[in-house]
Amino acid sequence: MQGRPVKDARVIAIDPGYRTGCKVAVLDERGKLLDYTTIYPTQPKNDVAGAKRVLSAYAEKYKINVIVIGNGTASRETEEVVADFIESTGLPIQYTIVNEAGASVYSASKLASEEYPNLDVTTRGAMSLGRRLQDPLAELVKIPVKSIGVGQYQHDLNQGALEHALTGVVENVVNRVGVDLNTASASLLSYVAGIGSAVAKNIVAFREENGAFSARTQLKKVPKLGEKAFKQCAGFLRITGGKNPLDSTGVHPESYAAATELLQRTGVQPAELKHGGIADMATRAGNLPELAKELNIGLPTLRDMIAELQKPGRDPRDDAPPVIFNSSVKSFEDLYVGMELTGTVRNVVDFGAFVDIGVKQDGLVHVSKMARRFIKHPSEVVSVGDNITVWVSNIDKDRGKIGLTMLKNE
Repeated sequence: MQGRPVKDARVIAIDPGYRTGCKVAVLDERGKLLDYTTIYPTQPKNDVAGAKRVLSAYAEKYKINVIVIGNGTASRETEEVVADFIESTGLPIQYTIVNEAGASVYSASKLASEEYPNLDVTTRGAMSLGRRLQDPLAELVKIPVKSIGVGQYQHDLNQGALEHALTGVVENVVNRVGVDLNTASASLLSYVAGIGSAVAKNIVAFREENGAFSARTQLKKVPKLGEKAFKQCAGFLRITGGKNPLDSTGVHPESYAAATELLQRTGVQPAELKHGGIADMATRAGNLPELAKELNIGLPTLRDMIAELQKPGRDPRDDAPPVIFNSSVKSFEDLYVGMELTGTVRNVVDFGAFVDIGVKQDGLVHVSKMARRFIKHPSEVVSVGDNITVWVSNIDKDRGKIGLTMLKNE
């Protein structure tokens, strides 16, 4: 799964298929559904020309800049059509492949039915694929974690303990990243500390009835969100363009007084936070232990505050590898031994890792080809979703197998 959101992506999302066709959903840059249909570029109809006409019409009408293709059945055949469409038209569009794991579970769920009661299951699935590119975290929290594909041995574990552990991981990730209070779904909000499912729905209902939140303090007006819950959740919820610039940061409202005084002492106007933060805040602050005493806050709190003011609302996912767009490699015929490729790790097993390099069959990096040292398990080197550089070590066209190595010049 991609970890880094792709901003400003106006998307055509395609859920590939054969007999029933490829489901298409068109989304604006905020994930709003603009249009949807079904195309039949694969067997048995092979209506490639018709599919290209639809893609062209959508691309022009909605100013599309990205096409997303699910990695399931008929993915590679669909990719060939999309790649040829982009090449032949010369449109400024990129495409990428996304992992479909759990998409069908979400599209048939009660939650999906509540969110989009007038759409069929397949259209919801295509929408989910497009939104996974735009904001993977916000979309994947809608799916039971065990359905995303967390390992081939997950069913051997105590299911209650596994569910508890996985939920804890999701909660930790959501709180670390932070949540936009004015765009987050109830599903995403429910993972924020202090907010359960009922309160999350109340927040969304309050937002729909009263308009966008302009201050964190408005949360106290949400039914069933008391003072204790506010103290737990407020620091993880962001408001962009609100009345108080600190509301867009990870600084908790309880620390606003100290943060305001810190800004005053360093000669910074709060409005400057809206323009990317104060890069030299640590230098301006001077002696931190002494300043912490003067502000009557702990030294760790002061350091966290300075880090946040330097990059307000920073998304830690920005450090993740970027999404890989369009590869010129689409078939075995395009491969040759020694070829350098960038691929995405799709599965990690005891003997190696399977990597999506753009052809129908994933390539295998054997554990012995991962590092110039002994490793007990491939997970020491790679994880599912990693984007890695590999070289083709051998090609078996008869058996449909591709050998890869992570060791250059081997």
